[in-house]
Amino acid sequence: MSPIAYVVKRYPRYSETFIVNEILAHEAAGTEVHIFALRPPADTHFQDKISRVRAPVTYLKKPAQGRSNPSVTTLTPNSATYFWAELKEAAKIFPDLWGKLGYAATEGSSVVYQAAWLAQEIHQRGIAHLHAHFGSVATSVARLAAHFADISYSFTAHAKDIFHASVDPEDLRRKLRDAASVVTVSDYNLAYLRQRFGADAERVRRIYNGLDLTELRYQPTAGRSPTILSVCRLVEKKGLTHLIDACDRLRQRGVEFTCQLVGTGPLEEALRSQVQALHLDDWVEILGPRPQREVFALMAQASVFAAPYVIGSDGNRDGLPTALLEAMALGTPCVATDVTGIPEIIRSGKTGLLVNQHDSEGLATALQRLLSAGALREQLALEARSLIEAEFDIAQNAAALRTHFRSAPQSQPQSQPQMQEL
Repeated sequence: MSPIAYVVKRYPRYSETFIVNEILAHEAAGTEVHIFALRPPADTHFQDKISRVRAPVTYLKKPAQGRSNPSVTTLTPNSATYFWAELKEAAKIFPDLWGKLGYAATEGSSVVYQAAWLAQEIHQRGIAHLHAHFGSVATSVARLAAHFADISYSFTAHAKDIFHASVDPEDLRRKLRDAASVVTVSDYNLAYLRQRFGADAERVRRIYNGLDLTELRYQPTAGRSPTILSVCRLVEKKGLTHLIDACDRLRQRGVEFTCQLVGTGPLEEALRSQVQALHLDDWVEILGPRPQREVFALMAQASVFAAPYVIGSDGNRDGLPTALLEAMALGTPCVATDVTGIPEIIRSGKTGLLVNQHDSEGLATALQRLLSAGALREQLALEARSLIEAEFDIAQNAAALRTHFRSAPQSQPQSQPQMQEL
């Protein structure tokens, strides 16, 4: 298979282990991968497995920053000179570039600049297909670069790039229509896209995010501490305020437990304040981000994994959270809310327990039930592991994704918007 390029907004990113899993699986199968990131990393912690990725990483800077290109850096350093110099460099390789710029009419200058840069890189490296993660800016750049270079592109749609209030439906429609193939991570997402975008979404396929099950060995549930664990970004859609409320109810009921929250995010101070206001400091601990090996160890020690996710006030919601899948793989019984694609994997009473979103009382009852019933925990954990092995093995799911790359035509019929000022 020809080399492929992954286009992402930032790389690496602490919360996006699913992308790293995917790239590692491609490399294990002998596929050469190149990574292009539109922004540098912003996290302070990274997963250990990043070091196993062999793919070179290229950061496509914005026009104001320019790049190490002799014919560009000799110019007066400002956005306009960098922008036009990059287009001129690209036009040397793609003489029809100027005629294709009408296709960029709906894009901002940074997207056009990064796409021109990317098109040159993929031409020089013999890359025949681009794959972007998230149908937002990474796909904007991939779509335009593929058009400039006359190759195909695809993308994986996840959650925020589909559901958030900031999503431009016409922009997403163009991307769905022009892509050689589109993947999404749950049947819920698939149904939503087809219902909203009709024929433009008819080629979308569901491929679950995969896990490397060789590093997620099933751990028996017996002998675990009465710990409730949740691993996520500290943002509204994760519903952690309801988990803290549920912990307050458990304490009032006299249930023996501790709760650990792993992650960081904009709501950290608000959640800490909630813990203090409810006098839960001895029961609830916010640990901050942790390396993946430590996260897996915490999961393997916990009696329950809590996923109290909600649909946010801005429409944002999760697709299928990787941490929930990892907990299921490790044998940690899960309590989750019945939003988005979660009922596809948490089948209540079989592979976990489901509760309504925003229902702190119901969440507390489900957590208490699992904390007090060892036989139920074991039954749910075994069924959950079986489901993960059948549907979420990364080698199997990455192979399915590569069939989309192989079948992609080398050029796509493109819709041409009217030219307007960039």
